[in-house]
Amino acid sequence: MREYFLISVVAAVFTFVATPLARWAAIRFGAVTQVRARDVHAVPIPRLGGTALFIGFAAATLVSSQLPYLSQIFGTREAVGTLIAAGMMCALGAWDDFAELNWAIKFGGQALAACVLVVSGVQFLMLPLGEQTVLPTPFLVVLSVFVILVIVNAVNWVDGLDGLAAGMVAIASASFFFYAYQQASASGDRVFSTSAFISAATVGACVGFLPHNFHPARLFMGDAGSLLLGTLMASATISFAGNLDPAVVSSTGDASVAFMLPLLVPLAILAVPLWDFAASIVRRLRSGQKPWEADGRHLHHRMLQIGHTHRAAVLVLYLWSIGIALGLVSMAYWPVERSLAALIGLTVLAFALTWGLPRWRRRRAL
Repeated sequence: MREYFLISVVAAVFTFVATPLARWAAIRFGAVTQVRARDVHAVPIPRLGGTALFIGFAAATLVSSQLPYLSQIFGTREAVGTLIAAGMMCALGAWDDFAELNWAIKFGGQALAACVLVVSGVQFLMLPLGEQTVLPTPFLVVLSVFVILVIVNAVNWVDGLDGLAAGMVAIASASFFFYAYQQASASGDRVFSTSAFISAATVGACVGFLPHNFHPARLFMGDAGSLLLGTLMASATISFAGNLDPAVVSSTGDASVAFMLPLLVPLAILAVPLWDFAASIVRRLRSGQKPWEADGRHLHHRMLQIGHTHRAAVLVLYLWSIGIALGLVSMAYWPVERSLAALIGLTVLAFALTWGLPRWRRRRAL
């Protein structure tokens, strides 16, 4: 655990220090987000913060390769492959931050980086559905690329308020780290894994970036950051869920539920951005838009429309993420009834704040 804590601190420190440099470069070379109709900021804000996030993750990777225990994960290509794919996504996003790329070029670049990730070994080897379900390799390869692209774009699309994407990814990564670490410990397997390392380093990078990005933001992460964070989340998810034998999943509750947790936990942890992603596609298709055409009707836009302040909207969406993630993760350790009670309680609280806070603010203003 100490080595994981160390690399989180390394990622946080390097990201925090590099962020002002990224802001200077964004202003110096013109990577600035102008005010558009769908945006919520009132003045142009520099972007390119994703480059600082990548520096933090790269520093954590370098340090981990020199540590006594975490260096074990470099026996496979997954960690290095993740760094390369993350760098490709960050470069693609930075290019878009400068030049506003055509959707086809962006999607092609994302697919290429996803293929690099899969070739490096980050892919489903089986599906943990009760018993291990082994499917033809070509199908699992295509499924792995598809999952990477979905998660990457889900994170990209949810990045619409100051601190929202960085905070939600930090929550998701911390939840995933806890689950992956505990499962490895309980199964008697080595506790140093690629998925736990990526999650720990991602938490650190997000924590180091948030002081610069929380409202009012001095710098946006841009596509360089959202594509990078989506890649890291996808890599951690697939590296863990795609290689886990459900028979070793520990649970003090219902074993049949525990068998499904390797798939349920990633879905729960990413529930808010995935829901926004799916709803956006359906909404745009129904209105005759292309799925990749941006609009101003994401979850965060709706939060502002019903009367939340910028910070309140972000914090309530954090609560939704925490509630869903903790409710599902707890099923690995608590009886199902207790976990459902916790999930329902946190969901009711989040729902009450979602609709209640704006009404309370309006009454107070009268």
